[in-house]
Amino acid sequence: MRVVDAAGFQAASGATDAQLADLAVFLDLLAEWNEKMNLVGPATLPDFWSRHAWDSAQLLRYAPQALTWADLGAGAGFPGLVLAILLKGVAGAQVHLVESMAKRCRFLAEVSTRLALPTTIHNIRAEELSLSVDIVTARACAPMARLLGYARPYLKRGATALFLKGQDVEVELTEATKYWIFQAELRPSLSDPRGHVVEVKRLSRAKV
Repeated sequence: MRVVDAAGFQAASGATDAQLADLAVFLDLLAEWNEKMNLVGPATLPDFWSRHAWDSAQLLRYAPQALTWADLGAGAGFPGLVLAILLKGVAGAQVHLVESMAKRCRFLAEVSTRLALPTTIHNIRAEELSLSVDIVTARACAPMARLLGYARPYLKRGATALFLKGQDVEVELTEATKYWIFQAELRPSLSDPRGHVVEVKRLSRAKV
């Protein structure tokens, strides 16, 4: 992984000073709340700018025109809160944070309120919600076979999926073909050479 600090993140992402300040507040809140609940591994906090912020922000490179996003299993706010910070002030931008655990929703709400972010928080299971968005995304949510099931309602409404996945993505995709017919394209992760961004556009159930 290419480790970057705040200045490196700004150079890589093109973030403004105001966006960088918002991300710093997010980091402070994440560290504070992480002492009370397991949002991210404590050992990953020092790598916030590369492992979390840049990993999330890179999605805007792959969908620069997208305004409406749904982050499934939003958890600690990656990538959803990072995307919302970078899209704040953009006309029509909205990030839907979909999270089934109420306590994590409280964290997402705290950050969103503090930073006046363009988010809507849904305390519901991802597959029980159907929204019309440009992009449906997820990070560390579920293996691909299950994740495609969660994302199906959004894809049926015209969304494109961009999933952040690690080095085992090929194994996950092979397993998913047992249950789904889909078109997937692997894009290189800009934050970690072992990672990938998986783009999925069409999805239907396989006959089993």
